[in-house]
Amino acid sequence: MYNASELKIWKKFLMEWDPYEVISYAQKVVGRWGSIITIKCKNLLSWGTILKTFSDKDNFPPADILTQSYDYLYNDGEVYFFMNRETYEQVELSVARLDGAELFLSEGDKVMLQEFNGIAINIALEPSCILIVEDTPPGEKWDTATGGRKPATCTTGLVVQVPLFVNIWDKIKVDTRTREYLSRA
Repeated sequence: MYNASELKIWKKFLMEWDPYEVISYAQKVVGRWGSIITIKCKNLLSWGTILKTFSDKDNFPPADILTQSYDYLYNDGEVYFFMNRETYEQVELSVARLDGAELFLSEGDKVMLQEFNGIAINIALEPSCILIVEDTPPGEKWDTATGGRKPATCTTGLVVQVPLFVNIWDKIKVDTRTREYLSRA
């Protein structure tokens, strides 16, 4: 059981029999009365976001989310298809379920798929991924009015601000949490 004060960002817990993930966390100490914890959490089944306030005495069971290794196969525009490496079972997730993670997926990528009670709910991304730059304007060395950055469109459709020296077909490393350029790959 998690105490309400243990519900930090990215922690997954059960509330009213649904799995939730903490998006933001704030704690206010009220003297002898304990603490008031305010969290913003996302329902992992319906994708609704709610703001809840708890006492530090409230307890919650952890969400039993199973994570398995899958291969990303392909997409048809609205649905993304994944295959289990051991059982060859195929699972599909809608674009809405992926919640922006589709911008980091290339065919053949290995991903960790999260399941709750046998239902595929999301994929867990690595902290960074390598993408290929498909389109970017040429960088001129005297063009530093924009801070030495220019937009680059990757093969997955993600647009990232990159340094001026990055060219078309370069491989770049991108942070999947902040969607920022990290380095060349």
